[in-house]
Amino acid sequence: MKICRTKDYKDLSRKAANIIRAQVIMKPDCILGLATGSSPVGTYEKLIEWYKKGDLDFSKVTSINLDEYKGLQPDNSQSYRYFMNTNFFDHINIEKSNTFVPDGLETDSEKACRDYDKIIENCNGVDLQLLGLGHNGHIGFNEPSDVFPSGTHCVDLTPSTINANKRFFDSEADVPRQAYTMGIRSIMLAKKIVVVVSGREKAEILKKVVCGPITPQVPASVLQLHGDVTIVADEAALSQL
Repeated sequence: MKICRTKDYKDLSRKAANIIRAQVIMKPDCILGLATGSSPVGTYEKLIEWYKKGDLDFSKVTSINLDEYKGLQPDNSQSYRYFMNTNFFDHINIEKSNTFVPDGLETDSEKACRDYDKIIENCNGVDLQLLGLGHNGHIGFNEPSDVFPSGTHCVDLTPSTINANKRFFDSEADVPRQAYTMGIRSIMLAKKIVVVVSGREKAEILKKVVCGPITPQVPASVLQLHGDVTIVADEAALSQL
């Protein structure tokens, strides 16, 4: 693991975006694995800024998102398809047909997961995977468990994840209880992984991810086994390291 220490969230976002920019420049038709949530928003804003300046071209890029809530329409303001469109895709020249998010409206969980694994397989893997870090160590929606799940699967969200996400909904009752998420094996097959972590509230779990034992009870700890992981974190998140 490489750790990139940054001063604050703005500095974190710029440095994470710079890694992604280098990937797109070096391989214009790259496959980007993308994440949602508050952590990567600044990274997307910086990439949009550079695109508008003419420094980046996303026309040949393909994106594969980590996860989606089960049961939400793509135009629902809390769906991850909507998040990606409004925070990134609508502002750059990526082909929407080359942007993939799990089908949250597919009620047959096995089919939804099988179809998404096929999409990942057809793309021949991810060149760079962007991740955030959940308060309980989840990556994507791979929650603490007794095993590391392999492929795309339907997961029951834990109370801590529901509590963390309720600020985006009118009430906790409105937070979906299930989601489709890319599996740990799919994440680990990415050639390069970038994890963005901000805030003192993430300091304890980040220490467990970096220094603790590799265990499915802390899903992100498996990243210790990957050969090319860069953690981009601000001073607050790194305060216990």
